[in-house]
Amino acid sequence: MADGQRPTLTVDERPERGTRATKRLRRQGLVPGVVYGGSDGASVSFKVGSRALRQVLVDGSALIDLRVGGKTRPVIVKDQQRHPVRDDEVLHIDLLEVRLDEKIQTQVAVHVEGVEEAPGVKEGGVLEHVTHQLNIEALPTAIPDAIHVDVSGMEIAATMHLSQLTPPEGVTFLDDLEETLIATVVVPTEVEEPEEIEEETELVGEEAEAEAGAEGATGEEAEAEGEAAAEEAEGSE
Repeated sequence: MADGQRPTLTVDERPERGTRATKRLRRQGLVPGVVYGGSDGASVSFKVGSRALRQVLVDGSALIDLRVGGKTRPVIVKDQQRHPVRDDEVLHIDLLEVRLDEKIQTQVAVHVEGVEEAPGVKEGGVLEHVTHQLNIEALPTAIPDAIHVDVSGMEIAATMHLSQLTPPEGVTFLDDLEETLIATVVVPTEVEEPEEIEEETELVGEEAEAEAGAEGATGEEAEAEGEAAAEEAEGSE
């Protein structure tokens, strides 16, 4: 992404410290943050409007121009703390200042494309997206917004490993090429048909009725034998 295309995030330095101060900032619609890695090694605390921050994050650019304290510095997102329920709400963000002429190691998201066109999916298979983040090394200006993976050619029971992907220009994959599984198309587990279940239920019911009939017959025989014995007793008297 060219320098002129990088999103710019303008923030204010943050003198406030402590839990109460950060809660007050959030109530005002502001997000506290820290930028690390300056040329002097010092970190700078800042605050930024939640809407402005959300817009830059949604833009998806890996490299951001941060304007703070009258200075513009290239940064990447180091870490962000999100609300446990409202995932789109950022509670705190850490940024890392980088040099544009030095390679850095970072993580990028993996996006799969063409799922519905995959032959294996059309045949009833289910595509499982296994790896969602990849570790890479690149110059800050060469860091992609995401690694886009085309899975439209995957057959049923097929697997795709990192070794099958071509990294973007200037990017080196740091994960194990053969061991890192990107996606696989699995055969869905067969579910027993309702008809078979009904048949088994009928069989069980018939067996139960047969057993009940046998028990009834046995009871009738015993009753008949008892009556015969009583008649014999009366005759002998």
